[in-house]
Amino acid sequence: MTADLATLRDALPDGALVTDRDVVAGYRQDWAKDPTAGWPLAVVRATCTADVQATLRWASEFLVPVVPRGAGSGLSGGATAVDGGLVLTTERMREIAVDPVSRVAVVQPGLLNAEVKRAVAEHGLFYPPDPSSFELCSIGGNAATNAGGLCCVKYGVTSDYVLGMQVVLADGTALRLGGPRLKDVAGLSLTKLFVGSEGLLGVITELTLRLVPAPPPASTLVASFASIDAAADAVLAITSRLRPSMLELMDRTSINAVEDYTKMGLDRTAEALLIARSDAPGATAAEEIAIIEQACRDHGVDEVFCTDDQDEGEAFAAARRAAFPALQQLGSLLLEDVGVALPRLPELVRGIEQIARKYTTTIAVVAHAGDGNTHPLVVFDPADADATSHAYEAFGAVMDLALDLGGTITGEHGVGRLKKDWLPAYLGEDVMALSRRIKDALDPAGILNPGAVL
Repeated sequence: MTADLATLRDALPDGALVTDRDVVAGYRQDWAKDPTAGWPLAVVRATCTADVQATLRWASEFLVPVVPRGAGSGLSGGATAVDGGLVLTTERMREIAVDPVSRVAVVQPGLLNAEVKRAVAEHGLFYPPDPSSFELCSIGGNAATNAGGLCCVKYGVTSDYVLGMQVVLADGTALRLGGPRLKDVAGLSLTKLFVGSEGLLGVITELTLRLVPAPPPASTLVASFASIDAAADAVLAITSRLRPSMLELMDRTSINAVEDYTKMGLDRTAEALLIARSDAPGATAAEEIAIIEQACRDHGVDEVFCTDDQDEGEAFAAARRAAFPALQQLGSLLLEDVGVALPRLPELVRGIEQIARKYTTTIAVVAHAGDGNTHPLVVFDPADADATSHAYEAFGAVMDLALDLGGTITGEHGVGRLKKDWLPAYLGEDVMALSRRIKDALDPAGILNPGAVL
C-alpha cells in the first residue's frame, strides 16, 4: 500500500477501504460484464456523505479516477472499473425516513428499490418506478440512470419522483438540491441535471422521493398472438384508448427461455405474449381490461386470459421480470434498450427480426410496449469468435435501426460504456459540446467515471 492510499485509509472508517484483490474483483464490472474492465487500486465502501467527500477530495488531489457504483445491476457498463482508479460504492448507505403526511421518503442510495417500496407500503403509500430488477437494483443507481420499469407507461420514470437530493461534486463539495416541496421552481433545475447523469457529475448520497397513495389491486390480462406484428398492432390500439398500469411484450424466444426457467406453463407456441394490467379504481379497472381485450381480439389474438386474482397476476408479471436471468441461461447477453415513438413500434420489432436473420444471431425481444421502450437481447457464445463478432455487429445494427426510426439509444438503462459510440449521432455535435462543457465545469479534472457516456 502506497503512502497516498494510506492517507485515504486514515480519512475513512475502519474497513471502508478495501484492497484485497479477491474482493476488488467483484467490483470490476456491473451486470453488463464489460470486457474492458480495469483493475482499480481499491474499493471504497462509503457509509455516509462524509466518506464520499473524503474520497473525492483525496481523488481530486491525486487525480485518481473514481467510478461510482450502486448495487452493480446496471446493464450498460456504467459502473465498469478503470485501471488505477477507485470504485466508490454506496451499498452500505441504507437509511430511510418516510413522512406519510408530506408523502415523501428521504433515502440513502444503497437501499434497494424493493426495500423502498416495502417501507413506504407500511404507510399505505407507493413508490412507482419499478425496474425489472427491482429486487436487486439500488435506489441510487436508479437515480443515476433515470431508471424506468414496467409501470412507466402510466406512472413515469425515476426523475418524475425525485424531489431533491444531496450530491457530492468531484472536489468533495456536498450540495443540497430541492427538497420535500411538491412544487418548487426556484433557480435552475439542477436536481433534474443530476438524475440520469450516470456518475459523471457527482455522487448522490441522499434522495428525497415523491410518493403516491397505494393503488387498488390490479386486474391482469395475458394475450397470446401468432405473430409479433399483430401484438405490436394491438399495443397501438390499446394505447390510443387508455394508459394501462402495465403493457409488456415478450417474443417467442423470451417466452420459451422464461418457461424453461420458471416452468409456469406459458404457451411455447405463441409468437408473442402481451401482459397488461389496470389498477384503476372500482369498476374502471374492469372497463379498461375489457377495452384491452377487445383491442387484442380485433388484431387476431389466439388466446386471452383475464384475472383479478393478485397472486395469478403477479405470477405473470414475475415471468416478464424473469426474462433477463432466463436468457442468461442460453449464453452471454448484449442488452439493448432502444425506444421509438409508439407508431413506429411495429417497424422496430420487424427490423430487429431482420437483423437477427442477417447476422445469424439470436435476438430475444421483451418490451415495455406501452411506451415504445424495447429490450432486444442479443444472445451469443463468448467462446465462439464468429458468434461474438456477429453479436456485436447485430448490437450496433439495432442501435442504428432505432436512430433511423427517430428513436433513442436508451430509454432507461443509460449510455454507460457500451452505447457511447452512438451518442453523438443521437444528440448531435452542439448538444455533445454542451454536455462536455457541463461535465468540465463540474469535474474539471475529469476524475468522475472516465470513459463512460462522453
